[in-house]
Amino acid sequence: MMDNGMLNTTPLLVVVGPTGSGKTDTAVLTALAVGGEVITADSMQVYRGMDIGTAKPTAEERRGVPHHLIDVANPDEDYSVARYVAEADAVIAGLRARGKAPIVAGGTGFYINALVDRWEFPPRPADHDYRRLLAAQAAAEGAAGLHKQLQQVDPATAERLHPNDVKRIIRALEVHHLTGKPLSDFEYRPGAGEQRGPYRPLFFGLTMPRDTLYERLEQRVHAQLEAGLLEEVRRLYEAGYGPELPAMKGITYRQLFGYLRGDYDFQTAIDLMVRDNRRYAKRQYTWFKADPRITWLDIFEIGGTTGAAAVITERWRAFV
Repeated sequence: MMDNGMLNTTPLLVVVGPTGSGKTDTAVLTALAVGGEVITADSMQVYRGMDIGTAKPTAEERRGVPHHLIDVANPDEDYSVARYVAEADAVIAGLRARGKAPIVAGGTGFYINALVDRWEFPPRPADHDYRRLLAAQAAAEGAAGLHKQLQQVDPATAERLHPNDVKRIIRALEVHHLTGKPLSDFEYRPGAGEQRGPYRPLFFGLTMPRDTLYERLEQRVHAQLEAGLLEEVRRLYEAGYGPELPAMKGITYRQLFGYLRGDYDFQTAIDLMVRDNRRYAKRQYTWFKADPRITWLDIFEIGGTTGAAAVITERWRAFV
């Protein structure tokens, strides 16, 4: 973490938006214009070997612009938001020392707000007996029961977590057990008060008509499958990365694991991927729309990612 002497002194460009809205291309074009590098804010792209399903930018798409915090963990590692903040802080400090503009780009709002707003993190001591009790309950009764328990004591966190994400549900219940407070109480909401982080952020959000975005997401699912997504998931499965891992609960991976296990046919897996991508985009919109600091740019009205990058570049130069 940066010291208090640097509080609110480091300009930070932040590009957010739902999945499929053009954040990567916009960030790359902006980085080329202002001499910047990209810090990715995507909770799935941190994992190695998960390339197609997480829509990692290819070398061609990066256009020589360095991208940080991609491929920094194995799929079975416990990659936390606290680790993301610490690693992003180190990257930003290095960019500042080299005179490069730091551009945070991604759709994981939890990571972005933790980085910019310095959310308070709950205590780390663990109650292993309590964890084992909850894990046994999940094994015997299914994850849904734990999720319902979480809804009773922390509805905000329950809304954010997938009902099958047993590991994070257990952690949230454990935090309540240890502190008497819901995990969501440790989170700082944008606009709730004075900016308290070490950065001076300039936020932009990319948007487009909802029907158009949904069509793009469906097309991307089919493009990912044509690029070998099923083979990627099968390879991860055969390497020992099972569906119980948090990394494997991401969209596309979770649905294709179901197909590989024989839970449903391939077309059903595709339908579920399309549906869940749309639902995820809707949740992202809801998250980011709550932040009054974001200037929204309609990607079609403004001339595509090129037009968006031009606007962001101009405002960034005035900002710094």
